[in-house]
Amino acid sequence: MIGPGRDETALVMLMKPLTISAFDEEPWFRHDGTPLETGTGAGAIMPDRNAQQGRMTIGAVPPPKVMPSAGQRPLGLGRKRDGLIYLPPSASAPAALVVLLHGAGGTATGMLTMLKAEADASGVILLIPESQRATWDVISGGYGPDIEILGKALERVFSEYPIDRDHVAIAGFSDGASYALSVGIMNGDIFSHVMAFSPGFMAPTAVEGQPRIYVSHGTEDAVLPIDACSRRIVPQLRQTGYEVLYREFSGGHTVPPEIAREGLDFFLAGGRP
Repeated sequence: MIGPGRDETALVMLMKPLTISAFDEEPWFRHDGTPLETGTGAGAIMPDRNAQQGRMTIGAVPPPKVMPSAGQRPLGLGRKRDGLIYLPPSASAPAALVVLLHGAGGTATGMLTMLKAEADASGVILLIPESQRATWDVISGGYGPDIEILGKALERVFSEYPIDRDHVAIAGFSDGASYALSVGIMNGDIFSHVMAFSPGFMAPTAVEGQPRIYVSHGTEDAVLPIDACSRRIVPQLRQTGYEVLYREFSGGHTVPPEIAREGLDFFLAGGRP
């Protein structure tokens, strides 16, 4: 669904040139619509057509009435690279949810430290999945395996935790920020907000909904230089009608605590547009 005054084709075409990834020091990207090389061995995921187009499939899930006990637990989807769910003691039903995505080579436990203090203070539940390879699927070939994992992870959380479906954000750092932007734009019917901390690119195949977007970037970032990345991304988002809060800070390829806090405050301040 395209909002008033927005051109879906123009949005997709504008975003495709933004192709810098933290997975490699040189700008590179491949997303030409060719079949995914997902393999056929044990544990291989054969993505469906929706997943190959970047769209999540989430079945009808009745919300639970009781909040589980607080704490950190494995996501438990039976994959070698899995993820975790963190339920802060301060959470109450219905709770806001943030899907948090790591950078290239990252892990769920490493990402938990980025927002744990803010989650404890605000009662936000964190869902932190892990990519099936070293980084997210679109960077290494095309949408598919990780989109399906994200959909299954959300189904699990929606079935086990009372979630406020008008306060569901997708967020990430570095390659995870690039993936969060891409996936959030394509699945704006699921995500009310996107938080992108130091993104390098966007690669939507289409757009759906109109999530509110927060972007931050360090002015001395030597991994994903700000001029080639966020200073190109943000004007394109605004040009196509998205509400964007953009914050530059003095620093490198990192997420300072005050930036993480501001991003979460932006998310909690307003629901779905």
